[in-house]
Amino acid sequence: MAETNLSIIPDEVISNKIYLIREKKVMFDKDLAELYGVTTGNLNKAVKRNIKRFPEDFMFQLTKQEYENLLFQSGISS
Repeated sequence: MAETNLSIIPDEVISNKIYLIREKKVMFDKDLAELYGVTTGNLNKAVKRNIKRFPEDFMFQLTKQEYENLLFQSGISS
């Protein structure tokens, strides 16, 4: 049998990367890219190349106000 190198990511690591925005549970592209071990740019390129595989509401861009609110709520510094 071939050996596989699978990493198990604890549930709490994933759930800490889920946010409620516009009454939807979402993850940021940077967090998804990190989970998949790719760059954010490559993740976004792959999604754009295969956009027909995703539901219409799969992704959206935050407004400036939504982004600022998240920064304030989470205490993230720029």
